[in-house]
Amino acid sequence: MEKVWSTIKEAIKNIDPVLFVSSVLLSLISIVTIYGAVDNFGMSKLKMQVAIFIVGIFVTVIIAFVDYRVIVDKLWIPMLAGSALLMILTLLFGESGVNMETASKSWLKIPGTGFMIQPSEFIKFTFVCTFSKHLFEVQEKINKPLTVLGLAAHAGLIVGLILLTGDLGVALVYLGLIAIMLFCAGLHPLYFAGAILVVVLLAPYLWEHLALYQQMRIIVGFRPELDPEGYGWQPLLSRTAIAAGGFFGHGILGGSYYEQLPASHTDFIFSTICEKFGFLGGTAVILIFMVMVVRVFAVARSASRSDYGGLICVGVGAMFVVQILENIGMCFAMLPTVGITLPLLSCGGSSMLATFMMLGLLHNVYAHSKGVRDAERRSGLDMDIALLNRK
Repeated sequence: MEKVWSTIKEAIKNIDPVLFVSSVLLSLISIVTIYGAVDNFGMSKLKMQVAIFIVGIFVTVIIAFVDYRVIVDKLWIPMLAGSALLMILTLLFGESGVNMETASKSWLKIPGTGFMIQPSEFIKFTFVCTFSKHLFEVQEKINKPLTVLGLAAHAGLIVGLILLTGDLGVALVYLGLIAIMLFCAGLHPLYFAGAILVVVLLAPYLWEHLALYQQMRIIVGFRPELDPEGYGWQPLLSRTAIAAGGFFGHGILGGSYYEQLPASHTDFIFSTICEKFGFLGGTAVILIFMVMVVRVFAVARSASRSDYGGLICVGVGAMFVVQILENIGMCFAMLPTVGITLPLLSCGGSSMLATFMMLGLLHNVYAHSKGVRDAERRSGLDMDIALLNRK
């Protein structure tokens, strides 16, 4: 029993309190919101969210307890290959999500269970690990053309497969975190300028290969008033729900616009929160996210430069930033509706569990960085004592 308690205490030491409290608060806001809308969302959604929250906490602690370097150093190539294989299986056997009118094939049904998972959400975890390791291995020659081609192949393999499944929203998140990780790793700005030029030149070709609903979402996304009864209806209704909440909201059981809003429990959960809890609730959510993101980059800054822990934090932090901005932007009808969840808030097992897994990585890096700092502090103290003894 003493050994078990010792292990638990050691695991708790590995947890960053700011990240842990922030993630729990956001999860509880999600659960309370879904509870308040259970008549509309269904009891199964509430049960799943509570179950994934509990499982997610355990998963976070387990990942925080196992040194990430032990796993990634030995398995980063198999992790990359496994991620690509999983996306190929999704491409071959994937399905659209329940009640989704899209051509996306981003969901895999688990045989014999009836459950579906979204592999691209879980692959964020492996991708951040493998890409961080790759960047660390080539950091001394990152601006050489062959090195950049290798990094582009690594990123393009995963993003390309995600795009082939039709999951544009998640692909945009990957592209955002890749760009931020490359920038923080020291890639020269000229490469970014070249990439932008290539995208501009390929834009007409890429546009032709988007599905009609994707094209319309992009066109109407920045001005939903162009098609208020068609593709602009959902973002306009989302904005109306946010405005209807006023300052204090209609209460946990209040609100009505969210009942008509498609995906009000997933992609547009922020609109539901604002209608129920008003400006105060929406502001609280944004502030908690801000605290979390600032803390992620603080951990990245304090991480040891002798490994790729800092790059892992940058990758996860970038994922949060891009995903939050995309989601809240489309809820306010300011950005195209591309189908993207809000971390820890949207109802969805894959998204929530994958986020807790990445939080586990952050806790892991925090624990390692803390250990390095403690060792440096002890080393400095030993040196001071030695100097005093000489005197």
